[in-house]
Amino acid sequence: MLTYDVRLYTIRKREGRRRPFELRWKVGSEGHSKSFVTKTLAIGRLSELKTAMKNGEQFDEETGLPVSELEALRAKEAPPEETWFGHAVKHVSMKWPDDSAKERSARADGLATLTPALVTDPRGGPPPRVLRRALSCWAFNFSPQKGDPPPEIAAALEWIAERSLPISRLDESDVIREALTAITLKLDGTRAADNTIRRKYSTFSGALRYAVERRFFTANPLSFIDWSPPETDSEIDWRYVPGPRQARELVDAVATLGTRGRHMSTLYGATNWIATRPSEAVNLRREDCHLPAEGWGSAVLAKTSPRVGSRWTDDGKTYEERGLKHRARNSTRTVPIPPVYVQRLRAHVEEFGLGLDGRLFQSATGGLVSTKEYSDVWKEARQLVLPPHQLETPLAETPGKLRATCVSGWIASGVDPTEVAYRAGHSVAVLFHFYAKVLNGRREQANELIQRFLDAEYGLESGPHLAHEH
Repeated sequence: MLTYDVRLYTIRKREGRRRPFELRWKVGSEGHSKSFVTKTLAIGRLSELKTAMKNGEQFDEETGLPVSELEALRAKEAPPEETWFGHAVKHVSMKWPDDSAKERSARADGLATLTPALVTDPRGGPPPRVLRRALSCWAFNFSPQKGDPPPEIAAALEWIAERSLPISRLDESDVIREALTAITLKLDGTRAADNTIRRKYSTFSGALRYAVERRFFTANPLSFIDWSPPETDSEIDWRYVPGPRQARELVDAVATLGTRGRHMSTLYGATNWIATRPSEAVNLRREDCHLPAEGWGSAVLAKTSPRVGSRWTDDGKTYEERGLKHRARNSTRTVPIPPVYVQRLRAHVEEFGLGLDGRLFQSATGGLVSTKEYSDVWKEARQLVLPPHQLETPLAETPGKLRATCVSGWIASGVDPTEVAYRAGHSVAVLFHFYAKVLNGRREQANELIQRFLDAEYGLESGPHLAHEH
């Protein structure tokens, strides 16, 4: 308890003691004393206490110290204040066990972009690319495969640890804006893509929410800043989605590229005919497929294997086996297979057999199909099918474009959007967001269906007259 009630007593000498000169004083109801070897030292301390009283300082009853000395003592005894860098490392460590490999990579990239902007003095720092790599691949990476950092990386990490701002400084508008500017730029100083800025803004916000959780702030500092990430139009650009006929020509062209081409053609067919994501298609297993001799079949999709790089997975593989995207870890999705693709799958199994764990598709060496192999074969097919003026555009640039071809075909044929969303592994909201133009194109068809209903219920009075009035 602090008080102005302070009494100072004369210095007394106590014979036979190693420190005979005792200074006594009383703060409130608590008595305090301190002994000195010489009287001069005792007088000096008495003078300090008198000065504090003259300056109008309160004294602490428990310790007997003037408030200025008490605050200095507490500051000295307190642990060093958490820095932004230290907090960011703790944030990544907390998230790492439950994050997917892609989430780990994205979080590390975002924090590695903005952390260099949150320093006390940027002068004398390591080259930007070295610092970015040090942060992304070591400081914000908790994989057991990462190993010890080379000397230049270790030096960069030491520099950022020493120069990082105290996290309390992120309560300042100017400091927050430095970080926001950083996420809008690439390493070469040019502006980053809008989607990239939004992703890194989300990462920054997440780290600051964790700071609120750790009681560094009472609210997310970003909520007080007049700044928003750019809006993005994530609707599919239909100029570069192949039509159904062109998509089939591309898939068939792959089959002309030798034995490996025939194998890959069926893999691309999964995206073209049943709208699997590429990471879902490579995990299709024979036991999960119903492939009758005639008619429709079905496939149970249970896993996805996105390629992310070995530094982000727990086992050091370049891909990560997880549950289906946007679904519970052990959920599945059953997708009907049209007869044309059922027959292709049956022929595929007969020619190539089964791969690892009963998979329908495998790499040339027997493992999971790699991203490089998946992309390279497709590039050859584009060269065979597309005319020169289309080769220079992003038309059918990746096999993933076949998924949009398939889904838009379902919509155009009149399949209920809820069923389309289920088969594609989307929510209905996502379907309407990405395929808005295709869905809008069904309005005339919908109007005709509604008109038939109205005619049946109300007769001719529901026709042109009411439509004109409306």
